Amino acid sequence: METPITQLLSSWRAGDADARDRLVASLYPELRRLAQGLFRNERANHTLQPTALVNEAWLRLSGSSAIAVEDRGHLLAIAARLMREILIDHARRRDAAKRDGGERVTLSGLDIADGNDAIDLVGLDGALDKLEQIDPDKARIVELRYFGGLSIEETALATAQSPATVKRHWQAARIWLFDALEGRTTAPGA
Repeated sequence: METPITQLLSSWRAGDADARDRLVASLYPELRRLAQGLFRNERANHTLQPTALVNEAWLRLSGSSAIAVEDRGHLLAIAARLMREILIDHARRRDAAKRDGGERVTLSGLDIADGNDAIDLVGLDGALDKLEQIDPDKARIVELRYFGGLSIEETALATAQSPATVKRHWQAARIWLFDALEGRTTAPGA
């Protein structure tokens, strides 16, 4: 049996603009919550706000002519990817405008036990791109957890994996990213 979200996605793919608008209305609060979660890891005076991030992500998503979203989890994964891209684009523009290192996020957002100070958001994006080349599953989990703000359980649903598997991959990916950001890279653990 299809869920209301899946039905709306199906109608949107068929060209129903009203379905797209109802989809936005039903998912907007959740997307905003995810964006707010992202900003807990950002500096206090960030010029981009959660509402603007969600709106920009939705504009990019809804502007795509060939939407191929399968279900709620897939839509949230795409939204997380878009929010990541928007934050990285914002950081790169800011880096280009000033030379002092640009956007910073804390490793505590990755739950790294070390609790190191701020890291470069563009550096995190580059490390995540490298992880994606080595282990796309772990990179997707980081993207969903960190940029999408999903819990272990929500990530498990979005990736069709067990929560235990997601938790294990999340831990291995965090360690690998920490090492990559410190200039030490190893193959991510199981």
